[in-house]
Amino acid sequence: MYITRLELKNFRNYESLEADFDEKINLILGNNAQGKTNLIESIYMTSIGRSFRTAKDSDVIMFGKDEALIKVRAEKEYSDTEVEIRIKRPSKKSVKKDGIPLRKTSELLENIMIVIFSPEDMKIVKDEPEKRRKFIDRELCQISPKYYDSLSNYRKILAQRNSYLKEDNIDASLLDLWDSQLAKCGAGIITGRNDFIKSISVFSSKIHSGITAGAESLHIEYDPDVEVTENSGDQEMYFYDEIKKAYDSDMKMRSTTRGPHKDDISFFVNGINMRNFGSQGQQRTCALSLKLAELDLIKNETGQDAVLLLDDVMSELDATRQEYLIKTLKNNQLFVTTTDMDEKILKEFEGAKVFNICKGKFR
Repeated sequence: MYITRLELKNFRNYESLEADFDEKINLILGNNAQGKTNLIESIYMTSIGRSFRTAKDSDVIMFGKDEALIKVRAEKEYSDTEVEIRIKRPSKKSVKKDGIPLRKTSELLENIMIVIFSPEDMKIVKDEPEKRRKFIDRELCQISPKYYDSLSNYRKILAQRNSYLKEDNIDASLLDLWDSQLAKCGAGIITGRNDFIKSISVFSSKIHSGITAGAESLHIEYDPDVEVTENSGDQEMYFYDEIKKAYDSDMKMRSTTRGPHKDDISFFVNGINMRNFGSQGQQRTCALSLKLAELDLIKNETGQDAVLLLDDVMSELDATRQEYLIKTLKNNQLFVTTTDMDEKILKEFEGAKVFNICKGKFR
């Protein structure tokens, strides 16, 4: 699949923009703070309905304006599709797919498949667990509306439970209602993450071996806060029991201390934990392998070649990793942002459709 057209109105620093894209390589050039990442952000939002940079939708509306519009058209293998997102202050969002209003964001998923690779992703191995959980959730939400709903409901219930735990007088029967709902939604998250990590580890291992010419072997493990049960049907009851065991801790901390909101993942190269003992080069190779594995996983799960957004990462990779990246991505549409002075990267993407951005406008 590939994106053919983008329209923006009052999005970040874009008052008005219309652009038609090449089905293979699109090079977005510009100095810092001109709008390169904003453009990438707008495209990404049409895949999952939200930004990868902020949790507050209204943040994307241009200063002094009341409404922002994003409209994307994409060609798929047997059809085309159009996604339109309108965001109004203070917190109203409407989404249309092929002209039809959607009741909930999960109806947008499994439509336009997008993977983003940014400088922040380079640090995924060594950064805090929250970054790794966001990576898992971002990918799983795209390919599984069921997971998206479980995660969305879990977050709401978790926030309500944590708020209630801060009250002076706790009604055990009322708390139990949240416990039951938390266990039901959390079980779906745990099972989904476990299956996802198993799959992404296989794809990442093959890619990592290719990048290192077989010298290194990568294995990714899921580190769940609540143990994964052998029978997924038992996961809800097991999680519920763990919540009950943590009652005293929760009361003391006035917060929910057990659950997938505490999950993590670990990266092992030749049996060595990369978070604690990996070099910067090894950690970056792990990150690159992981992001490329997302493309393979999406292809395997959906049959579609996802669009890849490379937001200012080429300069972060050495020549070997750049070469592997370019050689590998023959079937995917690319959006590559970089500065207009990086002659080496310009040469690597010879033949690309080039867009020069200055202050939210194409030159």
